[in-house]
Amino acid sequence: MSKNKTNTKTPELNRDKIIIRTSVIGILANVLLVAFKAFIGIMSNSIAVILDAVNNLSDALSSIITIVGTKLSGKLPDKKHPFGHGRIEYLSAMIVSGIVLYAGITSAVESVKKIIEPEKPDYSVVSLIIIAVAVAVKIVLGRYVKAQGKKVNSGSLVASGSDAMFDAILSASVLASAVIFMLTGISLEAYVGAVISLIIIKSGIEMMIETLNEILGMRADKEITDKIKALLTEEPEVRGAYDLIIHNYGPDKNLASVHLELPDTMSVKEVDKLTRKLEAKVYKETGIILTGVGLYSYNTSNDEAAKLRNEVLEKVMSHDWAVQFHGFYADTEAKEMTFDVVMSFDINPKEGLDTLYKELCQAYPDYKIVIAPDVDVSVTEL
Repeated sequence: MSKNKTNTKTPELNRDKIIIRTSVIGILANVLLVAFKAFIGIMSNSIAVILDAVNNLSDALSSIITIVGTKLSGKLPDKKHPFGHGRIEYLSAMIVSGIVLYAGITSAVESVKKIIEPEKPDYSVVSLIIIAVAVAVKIVLGRYVKAQGKKVNSGSLVASGSDAMFDAILSASVLASAVIFMLTGISLEAYVGAVISLIIIKSGIEMMIETLNEILGMRADKEITDKIKALLTEEPEVRGAYDLIIHNYGPDKNLASVHLELPDTMSVKEVDKLTRKLEAKVYKETGIILTGVGLYSYNTSNDEAAKLRNEVLEKVMSHDWAVQFHGFYADTEAKEMTFDVVMSFDINPKEGLDTLYKELCQAYPDYKIVIAPDVDVSVTEL
């Protein structure tokens, strides 16, 4: 038992270690850049360089928050939080986006002040060399942080890496404006600062929207849902896998439930053996824990039921807003049929149900019809 526990913890511990190490490297690099740029900006009276330093300071703060968020999200589950604390990473990402947005707004205000009351900068060759080195450092740092983020599936690191690459472009624009001033005497400082501010604000808003989407819950990635359904339907008994829902409790912490369509001849013992096998296979291939498996049965020895299913399928799927039809079962002796329909978000579910009941009750007046409206979050709408 202890060996198994160790094995399950190791990947998560390694992930946290990589995130923290990468964040520390980012903090050290950004603090050095802040010191150099702030010194150059003050000495040369350059608002653009000072704002670039502020941007790097926000990056350092973001890395600190990423470390804190990673530490907190790594806490073990407890009675109040049985699914762990992984979603804290999303909250830390929200704080990071808030810091970036605040830095951008503050920078914009200072830039506008300098546009209204311009001051000429005074650059030296040494300051230009330092800015050029800063550009190179940001490019290397950005590539490294982004690569590490993708490696461990950390949205915060990927965002930080992308932001660092963006910062390199901003620093390069500051360098270009400095060279233009030295060659022509034309000062673009305040305007470059304003552009930098707008880009920072845009970046902060995009980060905030992305994190909000994670917190609210988005449609699961089609690649992973298709893979899970393919794994499930590989088994000969499984005619279809539907209603797949993936619940996210932080990066790489996913639980899922699904409905399987199985023949009406299977015993409970056979179903139990099959579902346990599928749960193990899905976890091994995807790392997702299949916590619930619901069942639909389908007719296997009734030709009349099979014919009825095909007729109903054709009628239902003739509507553009009908995305999927599944779970059909008919009792031809009792004159009952049940099935599920996944409807597009473009139609009110009640309106769709009323339409289907009206059509099918007219076509099969002797049957008791039960239609379950489904929202299958893993279905890509047609």
